[in-house]
Amino acid sequence: MFALSSVLSQAQSNETVKDSIERSFVDVYEYKKKAKKHLAYEKLTTIIDLSDSINDKKSRAKAYMLRAELEIEENYKDFNPKDIKDILLRAAEIQEEIKDSLGLGYNYILQALTATRNTSYSIADGHFNKAEVIFSKFQSKDDINKLKYYRGLFFLSQGINGRAIERFENSLPINDIYQPNYLRAKVHLNLAKAYKNIKEYKDAKLNAEAALRIATSYNFPIIKLQSTLIISDTYHGMGDMENAYIFQSKYLKINDSIYNNARLQQEVTADAYFDNEFKTRYIEELKRENTEESQKGKRNKLTSILSSALLIIISLLTISLYRNNQIKVKTNNLLLKKNSELQLAKDNAEKAMKAKAQFLSTVTHELRTPLYAVTGLTHLLLEENPSESQKEHLKSLKFSGDYLLTFINDILQVNKIEARKLAVEKAPLQLKKVLNDVMNSLTQTSKENNNKIILNIDKGIPEKLIGDYLKMSQVFINLISNALKFTKDGLVEIIASIKEESDTQQTIQFEIKDNGIGISDEMQENIFDSFSQGSVQINRKYGGTGLGLTIVKSLLELLESDIQLESKLGQGSTFRFTLTFDKIPVETIEAEAINEEKTDLKSRKFKVLLVEDNKINQVITKKIIAKQNMTCDIADDGYQAIDYARSNRYDFILMDIHMPGISGIEATKEIRKFDVSTPIIALTAISLDDNKDDFLKDGFNEVISKPFDPEIFYQKISHILS
Repeated sequence: MFALSSVLSQAQSNETVKDSIERSFVDVYEYKKKAKKHLAYEKLTTIIDLSDSINDKKSRAKAYMLRAELEIEENYKDFNPKDIKDILLRAAEIQEEIKDSLGLGYNYILQALTATRNTSYSIADGHFNKAEVIFSKFQSKDDINKLKYYRGLFFLSQGINGRAIERFENSLPINDIYQPNYLRAKVHLNLAKAYKNIKEYKDAKLNAEAALRIATSYNFPIIKLQSTLIISDTYHGMGDMENAYIFQSKYLKINDSIYNNARLQQEVTADAYFDNEFKTRYIEELKRENTEESQKGKRNKLTSILSSALLIIISLLTISLYRNNQIKVKTNNLLLKKNSELQLAKDNAEKAMKAKAQFLSTVTHELRTPLYAVTGLTHLLLEENPSESQKEHLKSLKFSGDYLLTFINDILQVNKIEARKLAVEKAPLQLKKVLNDVMNSLTQTSKENNNKIILNIDKGIPEKLIGDYLKMSQVFINLISNALKFTKDGLVEIIASIKEESDTQQTIQFEIKDNGIGISDEMQENIFDSFSQGSVQINRKYGGTGLGLTIVKSLLELLESDIQLESKLGQGSTFRFTLTFDKIPVETIEAEAINEEKTDLKSRKFKVLLVEDNKINQVITKKIIAKQNMTCDIADDGYQAIDYARSNRYDFILMDIHMPGISGIEATKEIRKFDVSTPIIALTAISLDDNKDDFLKDGFNEVISKPFDPEIFYQKISHILS
């Protein structure tokens, strides 16, 4: 018990020291951002002492790297590449010993920046390539984006401004656990330098102002100083001498506050003291390791003698086993070759499938943005009392837009199913209501072909069951609309009957029957394949995407069911499948009806923030909002949205997702840091990777996909505001 207590006590003590080390690293970065290098040196000395006390080699190597980083970034006058290189190589030895790959990747970046500062550009490029290999293995977007930023510094140092600008812009959004805002400000500052170098003064000024805003908000004095000078230079380049003088004066004032003589003298003295302390501990570690290596050498002599004897014995055993292993090696090589061929074929097939899915997802996503303009403008024009001749044309345009949207949605649905992006959701549902809702939505379709729909539900099926409402609706809509499309002056019957039942579950068989044109035996073999409608003539005559039955089959497989087809040409078709539902205990069923309150959006004047980078979409959405007596501010990007949300009060925010610079998701996360109550609605052209639950986890209240029906848009807004 005493021994166990001692072990636990030691473990707790080590954890306490590790916490102290981590807090000290946070302090070092804070001092670095505030340009207090002497305090950063002091903390680094503390970190090394704490690391030695618990033999934490990873923290020691990290401290060495941070020491080098301070020299590379801040100490421009006394830059000593040899000292920095020695420290980084020592850190690399430790990182290779403890297999700290990520740490080694950043070590290569610092070596590259050191070589860059020393104008050894080919050496720097080699170090950057080593870091890129490591980061590619980890596939961390944050690490890769930071590497792009540092590559930008490499090109900027050589005067290759175009490539520097490309790397800086591609590095956004840039994240880091210690200094996210600092790095973001540095990106904009260096973008401003690059644009100024090529005399693109407008872009240089915009980026310098962005860097200045961040530096002012978080108190980064050096960035504040440098960005102010660049703004002055850009005004001078644009011929605005008045503003150039104003910002030159601001620059001098900031410079005096940072570099006054008394403070400089104090920092130089402190820098020298703590730099000496750091180097003393560095030398002590090297001496200690040399002593350990000497002692190991003495022990190794005896070990080598014993090892030689052991090797002789092992060699004799190895010879006896060699012949047997030869047979196994040949067999294994043959198996490995076959496995490699099979794996290569599998990888190629998966790549082809992934490329196809990504291509279709990208195409459908990109089509939704212009389609939003078509459907939105059509809706607005129909509400502006057009003439009868114009109304017919607009209705035709609306029909074409809706048809195209259905086609896009079908492709996206198939992609999501193939990519396994769909999950089964179980919730209470009313089966009769599901079927009646589908029938009501297809009333107009049935009238077009003079068809009659009959619903026949077994009386033993309870009012409520547990199932997936949305996926069931999609299955029934596709099957019933398919039956109505290929039937004229006929009958479509939906039958639901109990097949099996227990105390907790009920298995129901569904049949959708029609007396339409029927399907030949030959076509029944591939009727559930994508884009299949039996023949080209049928496709031309009846229209449609040919994806409906593919979606039905995939959704039923997801619901652990399959579908059977019986059909004869000229006599009609029957589609049959079964679904198993969980029963709802009687005691938990609530008798009262659910009445949703509807909010009249015109009852008061709502103020909205619309975040959208597309100018046409801005106009359309603003007009749709104005129809309900709402006013709105428009933000062109995520950064502007954050500024608006911080300085104004809105009833809700409409947030586009895919925008240049910072995405709508990142902007929402930033807004939620200071505002958790304002509803934020994702207004986006949904792609393969988009999932409503993911949006809700990121801080959104609702998701509305573009293009949308304005009436559905108003209903969702009304529900959120109520």
